[in-house]
Amino acid sequence: GGPLEVRAIIPGRIVAISVGPGDAVAAGQQLLVLEAMKMQNELRAPREGTVRAVAVAVGANVEVGDVLMVIE
Repeated sequence: GGPLEVRAIIPGRIVAISVGPGDAVAAGQQLLVLEAMKMQNELRAPREGTVRAVAVAVGANVEVGDVLMVIE
């Protein structure tokens, strides 16, 4: 239960966001794509829920541990 913060696991740049606030997501669904060292990494929902907030935008640079999204 409770909100879950999806955080960056590697530093990089956001190249795509697949969901927005209010969207329902299923476990394993793609949330966003993070490019690091010229490789694109898909971040997927760890559980089902509803996207409460998206804390980044396409083109944003992120560091390890930055909050990317919050799922309730």
